[in-house]
Amino acid sequence: MTRPPSTPPLTTALHNSRFMRACRREPVDMTPVWLMRQAGRYMKEYRDVREKVAFKELCRRPELACEVAVTAQKVLGVDAAILFSDILLILEPMGAGLEYLEGEGPAISRGVAEPEDVERLKVAEADALSFVYEAVRLTRAALPPNIPLIGFSGAPFTLAAYLIDGHGARDAEKTRVFMHRNPEAWDDLLGRLVKGLAAYLTRQALAGAQVLQVFDTWVGCLGPRDYRHFVLPHMRTLIADLPTGVPTIYFGTGTAGILDAMVECEPEVIGVDSRVDLGTAWARCGAVGVQGNLDPTVLFADAGTVRRAAQDVLDSAAGRVGHIFNLGHGVLQRTPVDNVRLLVDTVHESSSRM
Repeated sequence: MTRPPSTPPLTTALHNSRFMRACRREPVDMTPVWLMRQAGRYMKEYRDVREKVAFKELCRRPELACEVAVTAQKVLGVDAAILFSDILLILEPMGAGLEYLEGEGPAISRGVAEPEDVERLKVAEADALSFVYEAVRLTRAALPPNIPLIGFSGAPFTLAAYLIDGHGARDAEKTRVFMHRNPEAWDDLLGRLVKGLAAYLTRQALAGAQVLQVFDTWVGCLGPRDYRHFVLPHMRTLIADLPTGVPTIYFGTGTAGILDAMVECEPEVIGVDSRVDLGTAWARCGAVGVQGNLDPTVLFADAGTVRRAAQDVLDSAAGRVGHIFNLGHGVLQRTPVDNVRLLVDTVHESSSRM
């Protein structure tokens, strides 16, 4: 499929930023770094905001979403900001019923158990998520002119897993049973998700996101055959339907066994978790950028350990163009913020010498 027309051209400052250059696999002065969940409870500034509002309200109030995203970028000195939002928000306009329970996480009240449940789910209307696009606009306007903004969504498989299993489930057992037992309903479900996600991500790009990341948190439970049969065609359609000129990062956890197939979706960058050696992953991925992949728990260690671990990741990247430094998953809740700053500084200083 042909991608839709491009978004407006980047400013010179954004085009030449090291993060955007890395997404295009061009040489950089130092390795760009940003961190998944870089705005989170480990940061006092974020906790102060959360004391006033619940998580869902924070996502729905663009001025507050902007505040926490911009503050995190400024405090940490990272090379990109990421929109503050949640991967599951698109399920609400589909009619799934989404709530966030304090201490328990997301809950789906009207999920999918039988094929007929798929038929009552709507394709999400992009306008229903206008608060997300306003958060993108405000965040883009508040960031420094050379700091790109990442928009994002969940991936079709992971969103389907929440709909079917009802919560975060690493083995997605109910989802895999549904997938094999009801292949036509499965394709219908993922088709509805892809159509809504394509419009949703495109609107984020039009509102001011320079890069789009697709989070496939649970897809690592699949083997290569099932991934290629049940997921790959839908992911290819989604990425092909996104705007030209806006790099896509495709990230999953536990995906060492399916990296080769994920590359076939044709994202500009593949994100890998910390359960695979970055150099080994890159050899399998071929001519794409690679994002990753420090174990987030390292950030609880002493400063010397943090520095050495960061250097190990940089050594695995071996100076290849297209490396974006990140964690293997999000920053954990009680991570010492000083260690997060130390990590960012170490990546910049060490990679500039390399």
